Amino acid sequence: MRITVRLFARLRELAGTETLAVDLLEPATVADAWRATVAVAPALAPFDRAISCAVNANFSRMSHPVAAGDDVAFLPPVSGG
Repeated sequence: MRITVRLFARLRELAGTETLAVDLLEPATVADAWRATVAVAPALAPFDRAISCAVNANFSRMSHPVAAGDDVAFLPPVSGG
């Protein structure tokens, strides 16, 4: 199945792109989408334990299932005041 991965902020800069089309085997989770994204953009690997994610604009956990056509977003940690 194919999903769209959207990258934000520093993740987008490191990957050199805002969106990726990722093919996953079913059944799949957000964690599977992250691993597939890191396979394409290895510079993202250091963020493995610090990212937030959303599926179809709803914040979710890495264990959340994904389906064909879903939009999965990955966001780096944010700091500031």
